[in-house]
Parts: sequence; C-alpha cells; structure tokens
Amino acid sequence: MNHPRWSLDTVIHAPIRFSITAALAAVDEADFKSIREAIEITDSALSKQIALLEDAGYVKVRKTFVGKRARTWLSLTKAGRIALNRHLTALREIADWDPREHPDASDASDGTHGPNGPQGGAARGTP
Repeated sequence: MNHPRWSLDTVIHAPIRFSITAALAAVDEADFKSIREAIEITDSALSKQIALLEDAGYVKVRKTFVGKRARTWLSLTKAGRIALNRHLTALREIADWDPREHPDASDASDGTHGPNGPQGGAARGTP
C-alpha cells in the first residue's frame, strides 16, 4: 500500500487555499468580503489564491452589481468539493498511519524514522 500523502491535493494543500475551500464547503455561496474576513487575508492575496482555485476548476466566481458597486460571489464547484473531500480523507489517513502496519513503507523497524533517526542527522552512536 502506498503512503496516503500521495493522495493529497497540491492545489488545496497550501494553507490559504485549504482555508478558502474549507470555508466555501460550509456554504452554497459566499461573498468575497466574508471569505476575506473569515480567513484573515488581504484582498490581493485572496484574489491571487481564488484565481489559482478557479484555474483548477475548484471555485466558481460570479460577479454581480448592487447599484454601482461590484460584488464578487464565490462557490465551491462539484470538482472542488470532491477534491476537498479526497484531501481531507488523505489527511485523516496520514494522521492514522502506523508504519508498523506497512513494513515496506519504512526502512526502520525499531521505531526510528529511517536509518538516521528522526532528525535525519548522523546515525546514532556517531559524533
């Protein structure tokens, strides 16, 4: 069995994009300002991340006007919901991962994190 990290979605994995998709998963649609305030980010940074999510097909952007003011609405697409659910499943599997149940996934069977220990430095017993 492969390690579950291979199932992580690289588009969603970034903390800001993960926060955006998680916030949008809770609603049918949200306005730009609400998402910006909820995840505590600037307009320009949110716009950049929304563009990446839109390019991936995960977020739909809809523009409307209220009087003379433009209003931007965001929603998670079906593909975005599927990707988020897969990503969350992978995170849960990683959190529950037990290398002892997958002996081929680790070089170490003595509880260390590989041949050089948990920090990846010099092998134990060497200066």
